[in-house]
Amino acid sequence: MVSLFAFGGQAFAAAGDVVRTAEPFTGKVLVEGLDGPWEMLWGPDNMLWVTERLGKRIVRVDPANGTVREAARIDRANAAGGHEGILGLALAPDFLKKGGKNYVYVVYTYKSSPSQSKSDFKRIARFRFDAKSEKLVDEKVILDKIPAGDDHNAGRIVFGPDGKLYLSLGELGHNQGANMLLPNEAQRLPSAAEVRKSDWSSYVGKVLRIEPDGSIPRDNPVLDGVRSHIFTYGHRNSQGLVFVGENLFSCEHGPSTDDEINLLVSGGNYGWPIVAGFRDNQAYTYADWSKADKSAVDKYDPNQPNIIPEGVPVIRELDWNAPNFKEPLKTFYTVPNSYNFKDSRFEKLPYLFWPTVAPSSITYYPADGAIEAWRNSLIITTLKTGELYRMKLNADGKTLQGDAIPYFHTANRYRAAVVSPDTKSIFVITDKGGNVLDRNYMPTSQVDNSGAIIVFTYAGEGK
Repeated sequence: MVSLFAFGGQAFAAAGDVVRTAEPFTGKVLVEGLDGPWEMLWGPDNMLWVTERLGKRIVRVDPANGTVREAARIDRANAAGGHEGILGLALAPDFLKKGGKNYVYVVYTYKSSPSQSKSDFKRIARFRFDAKSEKLVDEKVILDKIPAGDDHNAGRIVFGPDGKLYLSLGELGHNQGANMLLPNEAQRLPSAAEVRKSDWSSYVGKVLRIEPDGSIPRDNPVLDGVRSHIFTYGHRNSQGLVFVGENLFSCEHGPSTDDEINLLVSGGNYGWPIVAGFRDNQAYTYADWSKADKSAVDKYDPNQPNIIPEGVPVIRELDWNAPNFKEPLKTFYTVPNSYNFKDSRFEKLPYLFWPTVAPSSITYYPADGAIEAWRNSLIITTLKTGELYRMKLNADGKTLQGDAIPYFHTANRYRAAVVSPDTKSIFVITDKGGNVLDRNYMPTSQVDNSGAIIVFTYAGEGK
């Protein structure tokens, strides 16, 4: 196994409004100071639509000059913690088209009462864009009381070619950290009685498929005898969804290994929390801390998640199987049981040394794009390594070829990316702050560009 840090490309540094990058690309900062940007779309109005997770706003940014215009403020959203606030956003397929209703769909977390210490629910709300005022109006909640928490909310939402909404939901970080004693229910499926009562408590660690009015599609998969909004399950924290034709790809955060790129198939079980990455018994064993002895719980060390004391029930990956289990297309990274997860240089931020990249979004570079080498590729942004990864799709549109290629390394947490309509520029949004690897791939808590949109533009010819 090659060290994680050997995969990094050339290191770059920010200098004012210019971001140094490797030829044949140039880089510049379009805007800074956005309050926790999370989602970014290129709208048919030729504006960048951005959600501010912390700022509780939806803004439109002019890609030519960086002018920011507020489209909506959602004060009901709860933005405490690192995973809460306004998350995903999707524009209806007929948005700003003749006869269209100009609907915008937004996912946000909220507290059901002021006494709650953290978000307990999230919802999908539909707004109408008033072109005259350039504001989002007429909020209507189409799916409510989806479980939420202070960790692993996921929240990416996209329209499919079938006209349905697809929403990724994390398992709320149960069985780790401050939530270690809460059972992880990414494998739990709803009962018929729960669905009849609109009890969505089992919708954690799932990807949903939803009618635009919030109802359950009639052709959704039947799982354990029940049809619900659930499309796939067994997910940890999928923060990226993208359609390439009719194929739906996702990126998913792993624990201390095995970030995943998945092809999502109706009714598929992606294994979490019993399986991380491939079902191979390598460097991960499911330890159920919610059922652990008190003496074992006292020994829990979040910095050493692969050390499991006696008294914690475990399930090895190869001791479990499901007929609908789906392995990932690729992992970042699968390592052997002998892998050393400790490095003295990373003593204060040990998880930055683990063989993961923290994939935060996934998008597609088209087969007819201007950059020949990039054609028909998936693009993944990362939080830990401050890089964008490109992976080539095969002609079948369902499988990947070769290794992931890193680009545009800076000391920033890359949250999402979009490709410009002319396919010559990649627009990347960055977190407001957080921990990341600096230009020398060493841990730092100082980001180069806080709450920014950075534009990387191709300046080459053909290849």
